[in-house]
Amino acid sequence: MALLKTSYLGMELKNPFIAGASSLTSQRDTAKRLEDTGAAALVTPSLFEEQIQLESFVLEEEIHRFDNLYAEMTDLFPEIKHSGPEAHLRMVADLASSLEIPVIASLNAVQPETWVHYAGLLAETGAKALELNFYATPTDPSRSGKDIEQEQLAILRKIKEKVALPLSVKLSPFYTNPLHVIRSMEEAGADGFVLFNRFFEPLIDPQKERNLIRHTLSGSNDNGITLRFTGLIGGESKGDICASSGIMTGLDAASMILAGASCVQVVSTLYKNPVGNMAGLIEELESWMETKGYPDLYSFRGKLSAKNNPDRWAYRRAQYVKMLMDPAGVIKTYPSN
Repeated sequence: MALLKTSYLGMELKNPFIAGASSLTSQRDTAKRLEDTGAAALVTPSLFEEQIQLESFVLEEEIHRFDNLYAEMTDLFPEIKHSGPEAHLRMVADLASSLEIPVIASLNAVQPETWVHYAGLLAETGAKALELNFYATPTDPSRSGKDIEQEQLAILRKIKEKVALPLSVKLSPFYTNPLHVIRSMEEAGADGFVLFNRFFEPLIDPQKERNLIRHTLSGSNDNGITLRFTGLIGGESKGDICASSGIMTGLDAASMILAGASCVQVVSTLYKNPVGNMAGLIEELESWMETKGYPDLYSFRGKLSAKNNPDRWAYRRAQYVKMLMDPAGVIKTYPSN
């Protein structure tokens, strides 16, 4: 029987499948089912700064709603804190104490002070690691990409100074050079990276002339950019690489590990299929490994990374040139199935 153990953020995992952040990982019952069906670790939904600020604003509004009638009421509990973040912290603590698998707490803030403060609070919940979700949509044309990157690096350094837990950074693919960003964040203290988060994509209904919320699950065709950068950085990064987005099958996971990933995060496949499909993913990967004769993950991890790949152009621009120059030859060499 193939051995599926792997290491991520200094933690030994029984297999490479991590249940990524979603509503399924926010409730004890579904989290327990994920654990029972084989999940090696679990990432909680992110605590967003918008939640923190909104709850604070609503509470402040309620406290001062009747100021003119009962002015003394606002002085009774001047240190009342908003309940939203507190409820989230309790949720993470409950999961950490209820599950045997490692719980990774996710944070997505905006202000540096909020990042540092709530990273500290999440570290006290019993979570085994923190995932910093650097999901940022640029909205200010006066800010350069370098400014944004430097701010994120400064935040990472401050959190590293305050928190003893291992830190992973969940990145977007929209940096000018994600490889340079990864290298810089390694130097700033990141222990691992999740490639990549999925951006919210707006949608407009032209008939009703209003914005809609686009909610789409990913599929295997959506993991190409993750595979590219996992392959490019695999074996080159000091931090662990966790592939995310479009990991729908055990074979998708095998592809990412061949490219150099230590583990994968799955979400959409758990919605498209029963939660018990986690066991199916593990069985499919294990079956593939046995067919190939791989005794463990380390036997093939990074085998097809850019560093080790016999096709030195596999992840590079030259493949595009090949397609333009000789499409028939490319199709023959790289059949779709």
